[in-house]
Amino acid sequence: MQPVSNSINGGSAAGSLRSAEEFCAAVALALAVFLGASLYKHAWLIDGRGLANATDFVSLWAAGLQTLDGHPAAAYDWTMHKRAEDVALAHATDSYISWAYPPIYLFVGAGLASLPYFAAFASWIALTWSAFALTLRRIIGHRLGLFLAAAFPATWFNVAIGQNGCLTAALMGGTLLLLDSQPVLAGLCLGALTYKPQFGLLFPLVLGIAGYWRTFAAATASALAIALTSWLGFGTAAWVAFFEAIPVTANAVLSDGLTNFGKLQSLFGVVRALGGSETTAWLFQIPVAAATAVVVSMIWRRPVPFELKAAALATGTLLITPYSFVYDLTILALPIAFLIRLGLRTGFWYGEPVALVAAAACILLFPVLLMPTGLVAILIVGAMILRRLGVREPDRLETRQPLRRAGGD
Repeated sequence: MQPVSNSINGGSAAGSLRSAEEFCAAVALALAVFLGASLYKHAWLIDGRGLANATDFVSLWAAGLQTLDGHPAAAYDWTMHKRAEDVALAHATDSYISWAYPPIYLFVGAGLASLPYFAAFASWIALTWSAFALTLRRIIGHRLGLFLAAAFPATWFNVAIGQNGCLTAALMGGTLLLLDSQPVLAGLCLGALTYKPQFGLLFPLVLGIAGYWRTFAAATASALAIALTSWLGFGTAAWVAFFEAIPVTANAVLSDGLTNFGKLQSLFGVVRALGGSETTAWLFQIPVAAATAVVVSMIWRRPVPFELKAAALATGTLLITPYSFVYDLTILALPIAFLIRLGLRTGFWYGEPVALVAAAACILLFPVLLMPTGLVAILIVGAMILRRLGVREPDRLETRQPLRRAGGD
C-alpha cells in the first residue's frame, strides 16, 4: 500500500493544513452556535425560571461540597448526595447523577466546590479543555491540534454536561507524549489517571512489555501516594464507602440499565441496547477485550513508528472496557492526533482523511440515535491503525522525509 501524499511539497502541505484548520473551525463554530442556542432556549445550564439545569457536573460539585462540609463518605450515599445536588442547583429536581469515583477525585470536587456553582462549571471546562487542546497540539506538532480539540464532537459533550473526558484524555496523552523524553513525569500522569481506573488497564501490560520500568515505577508510586493522601485527608470511611459503591454502580449501569444501555459506547453496550442479556454481553465483551490486549501487546513489541503504538494503546483502552460513555470518547482524539502526525511525516493514505472525519461524525450521531455509535468510531480508527501495520515494508514509514510546513507553527 503506497502513501498518496509522500511527494507533497511544502506549499501544498501548508494548504492542506489550512484547509483542515478551516474545516475544524467551521465544525467548532456550528457546535458552539448550537450550544448557545440551547442556552438561549433554556435547554442548557439555566431553565426558563432562571434556575440551574442539572448536568453531570452537579455530581462533582455536590461531592466536593460534602467533602468541604466534613462528610466525604456521604458522597457515596445516594440519598445524601442527592440532597447535596439539590443544594448545588438551589432547587429540587427529578434527576440524580450518582458519585462512583475513588476518593482521590474528591480533591478536585472540593476545589471546585469552593467556587460558586456556575463559576466552578466554567473554570472546570476552561482548564480541562485547555489541557486537552495543548496535549493534541503537542502530539501533532502543529496548531491544527488546537483546532481538532475545538471541533472534536466528544469535546462538546464534555462542555455541555461538565464531564471529565478532557482531563482523562490530557492525562493519557501526556503519558504517551512523555514516555521517552520524561519517563518519570509520564508515570505521574498515569498515576493521576487512576481516578478513572478502567482506562489504565492496558498501560501496566504495555509498560512491562516495552521495558518502560521507570514510568511503571513512577506511576505505581504516584498512584499510591495520591491514594494515601486521600486516605489521610478523607479517612477510611470514604474508601470503604467507595468499595461498597462499586458493585451498586456496576449493577445499576451494566445490569439494570438505569443510565440507558444505549449510552454505553462499548460492545457490551451494543449487545444490551439490542436486547441481549448481561451474560450474552459479557460473552462478546470479554473475548474482544482479551484479543485487544494481545494485539496491542504485539504492536508494542514490533519495530513500528511510535505513532502507531500510541494510537493502538489509546484505541485499545476504549475497546477493552464495557464502562465508557460518549464524553469518554475524547480519548479517541489521541489516536486520531497520532495518525495525523504520522500522516504529516510519511504521507496520508487513500481514504484516511475521510475515515477520520467519518469517525468523528459517528460520535456526533449519538444524541440523534441514542445508540453506541461511538463504538463504530473506535473501530474505524482501529482499522486505520491495522491497515498501516499491514505494510510489508514497515521501514518505509520511517525513512520518508518530513513535510515542510509553511505558514503555521
